[in-house]
Amino acid sequence: MTPSPPHPAPEALLAPRPPEPAGPGSGRDGAGPGAPRRGGRDGARAEAAGRGRLAGGSFELSHRREDGVRLASLLWRPGPGWRAISSAMVGGGIGPVEWVLNAQVPGGYARMDPVDHLREMAPAGPGVGMLTAAAVDRFTRAADGGAEAVATVGLRVPTWAAAPEGVPDPELAPLYRPGTINIIVAVPVPVSDAALVNLVMTVTEAKTQALVEEGFGCTGTASDAVCVAAPEAGPGDAPGELFGGPRSVWGARAARAVHRAVRQGARDWAGRDGSAT
Repeated sequence: MTPSPPHPAPEALLAPRPPEPAGPGSGRDGAGPGAPRRGGRDGARAEAAGRGRLAGGSFELSHRREDGVRLASLLWRPGPGWRAISSAMVGGGIGPVEWVLNAQVPGGYARMDPVDHLREMAPAGPGVGMLTAAAVDRFTRAADGGAEAVATVGLRVPTWAAAPEGVPDPELAPLYRPGTINIIVAVPVPVSDAALVNLVMTVTEAKTQALVEEGFGCTGTASDAVCVAAPEAGPGDAPGELFGGPRSVWGARAARAVHRAVRQGARDWAGRDGSAT
């Protein structure tokens, strides 16, 4: 069997930018190449805010105006020959992926057509689309040995996975401080289906470890989403790495990257208004 050529080494990601004011009159309206095509019900145009690289593919932060609010989105285009596992509403499950979109929505988001909304903003072709009310332009990222992680962290309503029935989750911040944790992970080697599932477990465990270490009594929030992407195996190749647990090579690397990205995001989120943890 002929081995596949090595995949290019991941390049540095786009650096996070300072927070943008999210309200009427902030920023400018204009279209940028590769930005989300439309912005919800008012057909808002998008403006490019910055570009970088993730796992060798393009990685772009842009803003759009929707219902009078300026909102951020992250769009990753890994290039041809990638697949992903995700819990997202759009592109959930395991399948080919040409893009991953993490789009910010206003706090108190109440649209009843989130899938249609995501597809309005997303490029054509197969991909993964996630929504969050957290500040997407405050994303954090980390890399470890070729595994890369990008996280957007909001923790207004932290929750334990096995919470008692009927007991409401605590709220650590006012309603204008929404919260969801969305995580995108890229590993540069082919991975089997079973290892992809295992990587989702490992990513979730690393997220929880980071939150607990930062003083949050929770496993996450009730609306968290994750996407793990890897190159497809070449014709005639083995299905890829067989293991994705925290003591496997790529599971350990992904865990460390996620741990650092989420821990920094949790620290940043708590520091913005001094929320008690």
